[in-house]
Amino acid sequence: MIRYALWRLLMAIPVMLVASSVIFVILRVLPGDPALMIAGERATEDEIAAIRESLGTDRPLAVQYAEWLGAALVGDLGQSTFSGQPVTRLIGQRLEPTLSLALPTLALSVLVSLALGTLAARRAGSLADKVVTAFSVLGFSVPPFVVGYALVAIFSLWLGWTPVQGYRPLSDGIAVWATALVLPVLTLSTGYVALITRVTRASMVEALSEDHVRTARAKNLGEGAILARHGLRVAAVPIVTVAGIGLALLLGGFVVTETVFNIPGVGRLVVEAIARRDYPVIQGVVLLSAGVYVTVNLLVDLSYTFLDPRIRY
Repeated sequence: MIRYALWRLLMAIPVMLVASSVIFVILRVLPGDPALMIAGERATEDEIAAIRESLGTDRPLAVQYAEWLGAALVGDLGQSTFSGQPVTRLIGQRLEPTLSLALPTLALSVLVSLALGTLAARRAGSLADKVVTAFSVLGFSVPPFVVGYALVAIFSLWLGWTPVQGYRPLSDGIAVWATALVLPVLTLSTGYVALITRVTRASMVEALSEDHVRTARAKNLGEGAILARHGLRVAAVPIVTVAGIGLALLLGGFVVTETVFNIPGVGRLVVEAIARRDYPVIQGVVLLSAGVYVTVNLLVDLSYTFLDPRIRY
């Protein structure tokens, strides 16, 4: 397994290179010039050229990419063209809100989806199964911003139970912190729950129809033990696989959710950077997201040997 893990880490290098090069080229092909935004509408051509020279955007594209990649390899993601602060510092300042949103979302999504998928599989064809299936289809089909605005209209404007927008740090108190995150977490987890629930139901229906499950029931084992030991354990591999793949859906949801609820996280930082054509910030966040995604998929692959002893690397 160690050799396999090292091999996967080595294979992550070209993946990161491709991701960084693609975003680097796309940002410079799209319309918009950060020098024009910094200089303003009344700037002269000489002033704009001087700003381009200071930013390095007047040099060949290959030279720009080589310099940025060389600095990124030693942990230097450059400086923001808008604020002049290091990109690593800007990302670090936004990590707490994003992690405060991500960790409860992951925990809630996994627990709820496993419970709903198992319930639907155990009662396949019943009203409960149809309700869970309908929720899965609806939750996966409705865009996150629609879910967010609907939750705000119901729980904030109509009932007045939660704040409309904003983020409160954990240092203000757990209750205040949690109250501000209730609606964003529900918004972000809706699509993720729907995805994992569908896969859990399908995998559990197949697992519960196996001969060893019928044998366990013939031995009068408890239903809870059958579902946990003979159902979820067998169905765990496809569930974990889809959960890891669905992380891309979750990463994209941060941008929308943090914008709708005015949360100063990494997703909101990307939106602000795109509006300002702040290339170093966008590149830094995309590189970080690609690293997180590659790492999670590596952990998912390594978890297979623990979930199914028959799998060997």
